[in-house]
Amino acid sequence: MAVHQLLEKRASIRFTKVFEVFVSSDEFAEVAAIARNISEGGMLIETVAPLPLGSACQVRFQIPDSDASLIARAEVKNHYCFNYAHRGRIRWARGMGVKFLEFLEDQNELFRVTLSRLRTLH
Repeated sequence: MAVHQLLEKRASIRFTKVFEVFVSSDEFAEVAAIARNISEGGMLIETVAPLPLGSACQVRFQIPDSDASLIARAEVKNHYCFNYAHRGRIRWARGMGVKFLEFLEDQNELFRVTLSRLRTLH
């Protein structure tokens, strides 16, 4: 019997964090959503209505312990549906995986600093 190993295909470390983001696109209005994790390459965003696959969007999120925010141009790469039980009831959540294409206003270095802050466990 052959044993299949799952290979990690991610190019960067992903941090499990939960924080508010705002997603907007030319076709859809800005909506508040919840980011579930983040890496240098992208993030998983929980939202009731994910944008279509391949959609271009902007993701705005607050920098921890700061009044500043980051805005990234991104592309929707995946859709997710999570089914789970909570207090004896079946629940679900939807989301989308986005790939960062670029940070607006030369915010790349600010993003790297933000990721280093997210790595700190409190």
